[in-house]
Amino acid sequence: MSPDMPDTLEMAIVRSSGLDTLLRDLTDRAVEAVPGASACSITVRRADRLLTLAGSRGLPSGLDQRQYENGSGPCVEAAETNAEQYAPDLEAETRWPTYTSYALSAGVRCVLALPIDVEGERGAALNLYGVETASLGRGRDAARAFAARVGDAINVALRVERRRESTADVRTALLSRSVIDQAIGILMAQERIDAGIALERLRRVSMDHNVKLRDLCTDLVARVSGDGRTARGRK
Repeated sequence: MSPDMPDTLEMAIVRSSGLDTLLRDLTDRAVEAVPGASACSITVRRADRLLTLAGSRGLPSGLDQRQYENGSGPCVEAAETNAEQYAPDLEAETRWPTYTSYALSAGVRCVLALPIDVEGERGAALNLYGVETASLGRGRDAARAFAARVGDAINVALRVERRRESTADVRTALLSRSVIDQAIGILMAQERIDAGIALERLRRVSMDHNVKLRDLCTDLVARVSGDGRTARGRK
């Protein structure tokens, strides 16, 4: 993968409606790029449970969910053990009997599941499904390259998300600090007290009335400025 791939992916994420859209596109591309692949999905762990984050067009319903419910199957195994799982012939497969029976009934004959390396997360896999026996054998190298690409996409998206959250937190903190400072200034002017005493009075009223300090200060500033807004009435 080229060194500038993370930047390219980040731009794609920003232009798209988010990680979900990008990963759905990648699953469709995986089907086109990996010989023998008829469908593709991406498994991730969230809140200590596995779920399918994205799936290609033509992915039979329930192929992944049955594995999560039973705690057994190639994508579960790949996500849990961080080891590649290949089942070239589900008719002869004995590792996951309950899942194998369901997959065969859905027309799947071959499965390849590859672990995905996600920063700070445990349990992710790229799952490829073939409708012919051993159809994915010749595409394993291409599948590994796609698993790495998906891992890069998830990692870039997580970094973008963390930066956005950090920026939002900073913005909220700054806005809160600003309105509190304005309220302190109002009390200082009205009651001729210093900043420390004014802040302590605001905190005491906040605690006595079970109102957030920021909301209390916003109400005070709004009343003094004459715009008629309150913390409960702001749109």
